[in-house]
Amino acid sequence: MSVQARDLAVEFAYRFGRVPTVSRAPGRVNLIGEHTDYNDGFVMPAALEFATLTAASQRSDRRLRVYSMTMDEAREFDLDAPPAASGDWSDYVLGVALMLERTGFNLSGADLIVWSDVPIGAGLSSSAALEVSCAHALLTESGFPFDPVEIATVCQRAENGFVGMRCGIMDQYIACCGVAGHALLIDCRSLAARHVPIAPNLRLLIANSRVRHQHAGGEYNLRREACEEGVRLLARTLGPIKALRDVTPDQLEAKRRKLPDLIYRRCRHIVTENARVLEAERALASGDFAACGRAMNASHVSMRDDFEITCPEVDMLVGLAQTVDGVYGSRMTGGGFGGCTVSLIEASAVDKASQILTDGYRVATGLDVEIFVCAPSDGAGPVPV
Repeated sequence: MSVQARDLAVEFAYRFGRVPTVSRAPGRVNLIGEHTDYNDGFVMPAALEFATLTAASQRSDRRLRVYSMTMDEAREFDLDAPPAASGDWSDYVLGVALMLERTGFNLSGADLIVWSDVPIGAGLSSSAALEVSCAHALLTESGFPFDPVEIATVCQRAENGFVGMRCGIMDQYIACCGVAGHALLIDCRSLAARHVPIAPNLRLLIANSRVRHQHAGGEYNLRREACEEGVRLLARTLGPIKALRDVTPDQLEAKRRKLPDLIYRRCRHIVTENARVLEAERALASGDFAACGRAMNASHVSMRDDFEITCPEVDMLVGLAQTVDGVYGSRMTGGGFGGCTVSLIEASAVDKASQILTDGYRVATGLDVEIFVCAPSDGAGPVPV
């Protein structure tokens, strides 16, 4: 058992006087495929070693008592008379419980303590890690099995329908289904996935800009609305398409004049990004890391110019990384407007790249970058206590 899980179990025994079970769910980094998930498209994330742990023990009633070690706050809910969303971290916990109930899982009450080392607000999906970790804990305490794909969809509904963030399925899926040593190529329409090995000589270098622009949530939803408007307009001439997944780059160019320029550019990012994800998968699988890197670099340009979800700080980090020998590609990762970049890099270049990013970013912005060198981890599961 890790030190974190042991500390969590000790805290739980101190607060609640019982020995808990402990559930784990990881954060994630997305190598490529941004905002394509809610357009029924393709994404290629990897689960991280950063994770959220939830200690839990069943209660005899239908109440949930939740303490966050990260926030140093406690909340209590009655599952038979749940409150409305409150706009804080506890919405992710309560929302998951309510969606599990609506799916047919009759939950018992539980005492919960959550702890996380997934950086909050960095675009590494701390919210999905919290959702999935709590879902695993609640199901375990109520005696239900954990079906990874089903629970990913339940947690997505919690974030969409209770929290109010209209995210796609990617974050919850990789938190549930991650495989150590691999990225996952996820088809967000069929929910099928293919394992994509990350070669042992490669590393994922994540650089946290430590910047999070406050309009991120609202702008995320606006991007989704623009994509939906694009589908509505394109369907007039292309026929019954369900999502931008159904539009090829050639079709979009042919109908360009039918779309307002802003809608066209939003659609162009999604349509071309789907093609880049599939190219990156082929390149990684065949050992052509340079081709994978080119797809990542092009993805960043598209996010910056067409989807307009980057910011000067992450653009600076991407530009610095792309100058380093041994870095195959670099891009922003996550929903946008701050957060992290991800670089596909040779292990031998990690130290040099880290120094260049650290020094260059401080000179350009006055800020200190936070750098993580990660290996893909497994998805959600129990932690022995």
